[in-house]
Amino acid sequence: MDSNSLYYSLELVAGSGHILTLEQRTALESSLVLLKKNYKFSRVLFWGKILGINGVYFIAQGRGEDEMKDKKNLYSLNCMDWFLLPPASDAMIEEVSKATKGRFMGDPSFVYEHQEIHRQGKGNEPVNEKAVITVTEEKRLAVSVHQIDAEVSVVPRGAFIKSPRGLVQLNRSFCGLSEAEARKLDNFLHFRQSKNKKKSALDMGDWNPAMDYLDALSDDIPKGSWSLQFEFARKVCVLRSLLWFGLTFYHVPMTPQHGYIYIGDGTKNLDLPFML
Repeated sequence: MDSNSLYYSLELVAGSGHILTLEQRTALESSLVLLKKNYKFSRVLFWGKILGINGVYFIAQGRGEDEMKDKKNLYSLNCMDWFLLPPASDAMIEEVSKATKGRFMGDPSFVYEHQEIHRQGKGNEPVNEKAVITVTEEKRLAVSVHQIDAEVSVVPRGAFIKSPRGLVQLNRSFCGLSEAEARKLDNFLHFRQSKNKKKSALDMGDWNPAMDYLDALSDDIPKGSWSLQFEFARKVCVLRSLLWFGLTFYHVPMTPQHGYIYIGDGTKNLDLPFML
């Protein structure tokens, strides 16, 4: 959610139990302004927080000219001092998936270790070689934020447009979805590079290349991984992910106000297919 409307936006997702203390809100409202200035971001989002056993990670995301490609994630332990997270590479994701398990500890310097045994040699006396994979919690945090963004970040259709140069930017003329449109998952999109196959010509009657370059939530597998409800006297559309518990998206129909926040333990709900 945009840092400029943080106080108001947090109230709209409070129905999920996602709250911050008054001290945390006050600290964020001042520190995010300085973060935007120091790093020269176009805008700064408060992404959420990941709960650890001994501490909490507050996550912010800075955006550049291209809202999709020019993104940098930062974390803080006190809502004031911010540190850049390394970009999540394929090799880092593989290491984290092998070495880490359980909940976050809350210490970015904590080291996870995983031991692998490789059998080498031929004949009757093969040689076993041990390899130890070590991963810091800071790397695990970077991978978790990347995966959550890639799988459940949400925007309403039309909120972002793709220019002829390929830049993804805010649509300044976006006035919000109607209430009828907000009741359909087809009108909510994943804010990531498209992964699904292109639709056939019969399904592209109202296709707009400037807006329909993202994947719709209705195409997610398994079906039923999203909960859509209207709250605050049916004035606010709220989406909750059942794949990543703690991800909440809100949109006020007929207004450009929308955003999402993640507040959880940073673990994926792998039991979802058996729960539906």
